[in-house]
Amino acid sequence: MAKILVADDSATEVTFLQEILKDTNHEILIANNGLEAEKIARTTPVDLIILDVVMPEKNGFQVCRALKKDPKFSHIPIIITTSKSGESDKFWGMKQGADEYITKPFEPVDILLAVKKHLGGAK
Repeated sequence: MAKILVADDSATEVTFLQEILKDTNHEILIANNGLEAEKIARTTPVDLIILDVVMPEKNGFQVCRALKKDPKFSHIPIIITTSKSGESDKFWGMKQGADEYITKPFEPVDILLAVKKHLGGAK
């Protein structure tokens, strides 16, 4: 069983992601802002991070960049989910080190395929 950190300041989005991931048998950890997400990622071994961009305290781009620059955490796949759908936003997200960039609204299958891609057979 893998540990997935879901970081989003919207309770609705968190609930939606939990519902999508419930049948994957992975443990889901929740962060409600960027600082909390980075703290959890640095103190709890996680296998994957699903990260919103627009959050209080620290935005998702900042969290992604900080974790990917740190050799201790750079191996953790990060899937950015965001309403920021411009090509420059996607470019910027990938430049920060994101492994996937999925725009909202998304289909559940988009998340499931990205999780499967980055966790492989981890259960």
